[in-house]
Amino acid sequence: MSDTTTPQATSPATPPATHALVDGPVGPGCKKVDPIVVADGVIRQFGGLTAVDVEHVEIPRGMITALIGPNGAGKTTFFNLLTGFDRPNKGAWSFEGQSLAHVPSHKVARRGMVRTFQLTKSLGRLTVLQNMLLGARDQRGEGLFAALVKPLWKAQEEANTARADNLLARFKLDEKREDYAASLSGGQRKLLEMARALMSEPTLVMLDEPMAGVNPALTQSLLDHVRGLKDDGMTVLFVEHDMHMVRHISDWVIVMAEGKVVAEGPPETIMQNKAVVDAYLGAHHDTDLGTLTNQQVEQIHEDADAGATVAPDATARRTTGRGASVAQPTDAPPARATDADDQEAQR
Repeated sequence: MSDTTTPQATSPATPPATHALVDGPVGPGCKKVDPIVVADGVIRQFGGLTAVDVEHVEIPRGMITALIGPNGAGKTTFFNLLTGFDRPNKGAWSFEGQSLAHVPSHKVARRGMVRTFQLTKSLGRLTVLQNMLLGARDQRGEGLFAALVKPLWKAQEEANTARADNLLARFKLDEKREDYAASLSGGQRKLLEMARALMSEPTLVMLDEPMAGVNPALTQSLLDHVRGLKDDGMTVLFVEHDMHMVRHISDWVIVMAEGKVVAEGPPETIMQNKAVVDAYLGAHHDTDLGTLTNQQVEQIHEDADAGATVAPDATARRTTGRGASVAQPTDAPPARATDADDQEAQR
């Protein structure tokens, strides 16, 4: 092929006209057959910056839904609004048909909507078991006077402890039962936070970047646990940048960019949606996001921030082991794995 020949681009997949989860055509803000969360006109502004501007979005019940988008898209802020950790400038949303707008976070959790955080919130000076017991709902011994009368809450405490032990065994943390939470690794803290969320027997579990900072050795375990939530009848909504995770475990994908919902659809087509690729990589990248590694996406962002431009006739296509190809200058040195890369992957 001559240098002036443009490589054959793969045309973006056309979103399906309809889907089993959707009542009508598939698209941003499409109506779901059985939604568990419905949000309308949710806006959150910080001074002159509009962080969230969601016109309409619905979360399908009993499914694993991924909320994706580039950094700064408003995903975590939207999470905070839905769960009562932040207040919107305007807008309304409902959970199980009941309005949750302006409901404080502890009452949201009592209604069955619980979340985890990108930065884990375990209490380091409490043991793993004590952290678990904090997640149980309606504990009789929490009252000032009831706490002094042990027979009032002893049976419930024993039941909560038994449930905590079962969850710790399920998440392979039972050997850490009496250890302080501060002694756990980053991945183990993620597992602890997910297990603690289940102590309240939620209907909807919201996970904010569950894979962030997790040792690759624990990745498959976390994936299996997320799938297990669905198998137990719960709805899962998670924020994630790992496109391989999104593709492999999600039933539905919602894409945000600049605070808005720009695309929705099943994972097999959303990764090739032009609006999604443009939101992540900028225009003119005919790339399937599901085939890119996190390091490749980050490198593309770094090149864009640096203002680097490469002419089409001065690039060579580098094919990775997974079949993805990324444009490189012909005079660029060959890619080489380093100890720093390994350390970054561990982080």
